Amino acid sequence: MSQEPGRVVAGRYRLLDPLGQGARGPLWRARDEERGREVAVEEVSGPAARAEAAALAAARIVHPGVVAVHDVVADGGRHWVVTEPVRGLTLAEVLAADGPLTPRRAADLGDRLLDALRAAHAAGLVHGELAPDGVLLGNDGGVKVGGFRLPPPADAEDPASDLWALGALLYTAVEGVPPFPGDAPPSGPVAQPPAFRRAGPLAPVLAGLLRTEPAERLTAEEAARLLHEVAAGGPERAPGGPVRTAGAVAPAGGPDPAEPGGATGRAPAPGPAAQGPEGPQAPGAGRRPSRPALTAAAALVLLVALAALAWLLLANR
Repeated sequence: MSQEPGRVVAGRYRLLDPLGQGARGPLWRARDEERGREVAVEEVSGPAARAEAAALAAARIVHPGVVAVHDVVADGGRHWVVTEPVRGLTLAEVLAADGPLTPRRAADLGDRLLDALRAAHAAGLVHGELAPDGVLLGNDGGVKVGGFRLPPPADAEDPASDLWALGALLYTAVEGVPPFPGDAPPSGPVAQPPAFRRAGPLAPVLAGLLRTEPAERLTAEEAARLLHEVAAGGPERAPGGPVRTAGAVAPAGGPDPAEPGGATGRAPAPGPAAQGPEGPQAPGAGRRPSRPALTAAAALVLLVALAALAWLLLANR
């Protein structure tokens, strides 16, 4: 890193310890000497004006799942973004250390990230660079996303691009490898869709988010509902077992198209009532008596026999 611990940035933020590489540049733990609080300071590489615009735009997003931006300062010919400190690891670090997530844990992660992205979209912003190294998993169990960027007008992004990026991130999290080479949706027809080996019940959501045409992707509302269903413990599928296609997913709590009844998720309709010589029989007609009924009948016969035997004995005296 180009800086040394102890340096004061912009006359206010004292660099304490390096925290590694952030989404935009080297990241430091620092102290705000003016307010007496701990902060995170990121040294941003790239055009200064763009970095400042991106950080100031991200500061407008007020959401517990978005890293709060406190300040943007210039010092030494570079821009520095001052944010809240998040104690924890990036998703990239967790995957490197522990391997892929379970489908349910990945769905919970996606549910929370999508909620943060929807808050950004409501503020008129897209993330544009959502990736595992920009997702922070806090020691307190929280999930935060940082590293928002503001594209220039000629490179305006659609919120659907964030949905594709979310699908790619969750695919990587659960499968252990990216769905496609590169960081953007493949252009033109895709010969082979990504294979699902570990995704289980999450596969239909991923398939819906990773569609090449933005208009064909799941909407944020649809994805949120399905992610919440899987995170809450929706129907599980063993690896390699049947999965539902994105176009045939039953509503939350509804029947499963993979179960008997076919892709519609409806159970077979009951057949007509049993017919007897006198027409339709009443419910239960023609059924064998239950075991308790048979036991009671046998006991009654035994009592009658004993009573008859006793009467005969008395009559012969």
